[in-house]
Amino acid sequence: MKFSVTVGAAGVGRDPRGLAELARVVEGSGWDGLFLEDYLVYQGDARLPTYDPWICLAAIAVATERIRIGTTVTPLPRRRPWKVAAEVIALDQLSGGRMILGVGIGDPGDPFLEKKSPPVLAAMLDEGLAIIDQLWTGQPVSFHGKHYRLDGVQLTARAVQRSRVPVWVGGNLLVPAVRQRILRWDGSCAYKGTTDSPQQITPDDVRRLRDEGARDVKVSGGDPAAFAAAGATWWGRWIPPLPVAETLAIVRQGPPTI
Repeated sequence: MKFSVTVGAAGVGRDPRGLAELARVVEGSGWDGLFLEDYLVYQGDARLPTYDPWICLAAIAVATERIRIGTTVTPLPRRRPWKVAAEVIALDQLSGGRMILGVGIGDPGDPFLEKKSPPVLAAMLDEGLAIIDQLWTGQPVSFHGKHYRLDGVQLTARAVQRSRVPVWVGGNLLVPAVRQRILRWDGSCAYKGTTDSPQQITPDDVRRLRDEGARDVKVSGGDPAAFAAAGATWWGRWIPPLPVAETLAIVRQGPPTI
């Protein structure tokens, strides 16, 4: 099992330069990955300065050599899928093949999602992923969906990773469509329950996902050894916006020993 750190690109020391410095410490302390939450306004709190995670990932890619990098998760319906496809290719090239794309529908309360309903956001996510996957082949793409339309568009730049940059799916594991989406793509970084009724993902949840065919399963919290035994491939430590010294102290402890 691999071990990662997840932070938001928000607050003091979480600007692109600060996150590049943090990434060096993450890599030097034995972690395997550094993932960024993708917000324009961090958790809706406008008092906390928030920085574009994609610019921050470019800084992180240049500052490191080994760790995997990516988003957990990008609300894909907030973005144009072709722009995300091009950005992921560039980041995979910049990092030498270390990029992972985590995606979800986003929070329906996010004002940048224009008050779209969860079913609409889910449909946009599925169409967006289909477009991204086709664009990553380097072949011309024609796509006529309900939410997006392309006619013979081609991105000839290719990622380092083959057959594609891994796509991890987030969202509520209790929603059947989320589980189905996880199995269609490359892994899970899902949570369980809702903000009103949060639940802890268990080793049994991991076993079921793996038995159903999930490739990567990323979890956080709980007993890392129990999750490893159940088949989880990643265990993550989330660090909220904290003073720089506190964040560095946590990271320098290194990943758990199992």
